[in-house]
Amino acid sequence: MEKPMPDDLESDLAANLVEEESMKESIPSLTIPSSVSADTLRSHLPPELELINISKKFGSFVAVDNVSLKLAPGTFHALLGENGAGKSTLVKCIMGFHSATHGDILINKQSRDINSPRDAYNYGIGMVYQHFTVVPAMTVAENLLLVRPDTPSIINWKEEYAKLEAFMAASPFKIDLNTPISQLAAGQKQKLEILKQLYLKSRILILDEPTSVLTPQEADEVLGLLREEVTAGRLSVLMISHKFREITAFADNVTVLRKGKFAGTGSTKELSVADMAAMMLGEAKEARQVAKTEVSTDNLVLDVQSIHADRDNGLEAVKGVNLQIKSGEIVGIAGVSGNGQREFVEVLSGQRIANSGKVFVNGEEYTATRKEMYKHQVFSLPEEPLRNACVPHMSVAENLALRTFDRPPQAQNGILLLFKAIRETAQNLIKVFSIKTPSPETPVGNLSGGNVQRTVLARELSADSIKLLIVANPVFGLDFAAVEYIHNQIVEARNRGVAVLLVSEDLDEILTLSDRILVMSDGQFVYESTSSEANLAEIGQKMAGH
Repeated sequence: MEKPMPDDLESDLAANLVEEESMKESIPSLTIPSSVSADTLRSHLPPELELINISKKFGSFVAVDNVSLKLAPGTFHALLGENGAGKSTLVKCIMGFHSATHGDILINKQSRDINSPRDAYNYGIGMVYQHFTVVPAMTVAENLLLVRPDTPSIINWKEEYAKLEAFMAASPFKIDLNTPISQLAAGQKQKLEILKQLYLKSRILILDEPTSVLTPQEADEVLGLLREEVTAGRLSVLMISHKFREITAFADNVTVLRKGKFAGTGSTKELSVADMAAMMLGEAKEARQVAKTEVSTDNLVLDVQSIHADRDNGLEAVKGVNLQIKSGEIVGIAGVSGNGQREFVEVLSGQRIANSGKVFVNGEEYTATRKEMYKHQVFSLPEEPLRNACVPHMSVAENLALRTFDRPPQAQNGILLLFKAIRETAQNLIKVFSIKTPSPETPVGNLSGGNVQRTVLARELSADSIKLLIVANPVFGLDFAAVEYIHNQIVEARNRGVAVLLVSEDLDEILTLSDRILVMSDGQFVYESTSSEANLAEIGQKMAGH
């Protein structure tokens, strides 16, 4: 363990410690028959993987900074960290998708060049990605054959089926070979992704958030069966995860990254949830001061009552959420990606239909139609604005007019567009919001990410009257200057009495901007406090589903 547990966290975690120990007792240990020699055991174990001082830069941006990690043979190792901590970049260096800018990758203590996934495959390393890579129109058998580098042009199906049936009989997961992928549930698809790597004889398995699309029961089944393979010495696992419950239940060791750097490591038997939370979030974190003014918050603007909504795959994403936001208040929703935040924002923005529940804005029922948005002065800055809030091939001027093109002074009788007025409005907004564009006629898709954000902000914040602003991950991937500018614009809106809903995976951003903080986990709000009373350790645990 690299970092000690802060004293002020111990008392909050007594119940968690009991739960951790009960989980670990249920995990079988690797028993070695006395007749098996140490040399024989080592020869049958997966290879040792060690990363030494790995760094990866993209231009001037340092995604991974001098990180070391050791995956011992026949162990289950978790890689923990907030979104953007560098976890995915690190494992992509192992897999050969990225070439490390600096550092060394050792396989059984020998330095190896891994420049492609095929190189990783040759060393027995395979990866299961966060999103499914199976072909829906094919069967399970066809998908398994598809991953083989030596699949023949003409397939002897009788012979291949016999081999596949023998493979499936010896595998930890059992799936009917003739079933079309389109008929598999999410849990079965994830099992198939793992089976594909086992079919390729991968001995080191990297899992990128393997349970993000699974129910808790499916997650426990998948990880439990993998744990058995690890315990038997047939497999080593390196798993990216945000979930303390899964890490304490299934992993032997954990390495924590924070903002691209190594933040700590240790055995899960010795580390508490508090230790890991402190490593992941930082032991001391103070919100950067922003220029907030005292604003009357008597007026209830947004009232969400028991909203339920599904993901695209039909599983429930939002589970009976209630939320109230008053004027002049920024309410920040923190959480790890995939816990229902995106679906919740889409319901409020009219991009997703809720299964049940009601939303009220300014005391009236609200269904997020364009007419209602205009009536109640609801505006939004969604994540990935180029995809969700702009038409890339249309000009900056046209995108700035998407809210107002059918109203005076930009339109006559709601039909005739007055392009001179549209251009003049755009020129003014480009100047006021410092949008860097060659001209108003430039396609918005040609602008940098920060200037696309400025374009959407200009459109959404230039209205004469704004009552509710919905903002989701507003500065993801932007440079420092753009971040500061957008944060200041959000706070200025709040200071004018606008009710602001801020959804972000960046806890620093939530702490800096919010008046009130909530944590969303597994589709529900599991924590709430004012920003001045926020308990960082508890927030970290709740974000990780513990």
